[in-house]
Parts: sequence; C-alpha cells; structure tokens
Amino acid sequence: MYKFTDDIKLLGKVSSAEGRDVLQQDLQHLIDWSAKWQMPFNTAKCKVMHLGQGNKEFQYFINGHQLATVTEERDLGVQLTSDMKPPRQCQLAYSTASKVLAMIGRTMTYKSLDVLLRLYKSLVRPHLEFCISVWSPYYSKDKHLMECVQHRFTGMIPDLKQLSYERLEHLGLWSLEET
Repeated sequence: MYKFTDDIKLLGKVSSAEGRDVLQQDLQHLIDWSAKWQMPFNTAKCKVMHLGQGNKEFQYFINGHQLATVTEERDLGVQLTSDMKPPRQCQLAYSTASKVLAMIGRTMTYKSLDVLLRLYKSLVRPHLEFCISVWSPYYSKDKHLMECVQHRFTGMIPDLKQLSYERLEHLGLWSLEET
C-alpha cells in the first residue's frame, strides 16, 4: 500500500484465486479502517489496473460495488498505461508543450534571444522533462516527438533561423535525450 495525501494505491501480485482473495481482504481492511475513522472512500474514483501479460484480470469490490477496470490512468501527473510503456505520456507532454510554445509565439512581439530562452526554459521545457526519469522514453519515435518541440522553439529565434539543429549548442541547451 502506498499513501500520498488523499490518495492510496493498493498493489499486489495476483496469479491465482487465492491471491485475488488476499488482495480483496486487504481492500476490505482499508474499507474497515476508513469507516472507523469516518473517512469514506469515493468508490466512483476507485479503479483497478491490471499489469503484465497473462494477467487473469480478476474483479474487485468495495461494499458490493464492482471497481471499474482501466487500462490508462493519470497518477501524480504521469500517464500510466497497463503495458507500462511511455508513448501516451510522450504524446501528452508533447501536446501541452506545443500549446505553450504556440502561445508564446502568438503573444510575443519582441522576440529577443534572452526573452524567448527564458520563456522556453520556464514554461515549455518543464512539460517535456516532468518526471522523465519515471517514464523515460526509449522508442525513437517518442524521442523524436519530444525533440520536435525543441526544434520548433529554436526556429522561432530570428537570428538562428539560418542554422540547422546546431542551434541547441548556440543557445546552451542540450537535447532532451541527454537530460
């Protein structure tokens, strides 16, 4: 069991009906604890994610209510999928960073190197680097997707448009793969 503020994760390796029963009992212990301390769970927000190949995907219940089974869930800002691969998180990070970069491009009329670089480092790059050690992209298509944002940013700087991708070195930035 992992607790974080008002969030609890109950994990268990279940490969048989006995394992399912143990996990269901642990779930019941949590429910009993929440009733004792008058802190009821919102069962509509409680979900089950089955991980791994060959998972029997048992169903679990809270107070007779069957918990919804999901294949994707956002946890502490990171999009987790049942296959534990990073493409979905990469797509979301790319999308958010692209929107912020587009907003900077639309709203900034004075595009000096210093101003754009500060905006990029403080508003765009954090979306690309957030918890990257957890979801570390390893597919080349995901790495390329993330680098596209950085390439578009370097192309926004008027003095550097004529350069190719060595613009990163000129700006003192490194590729996202190196972070």
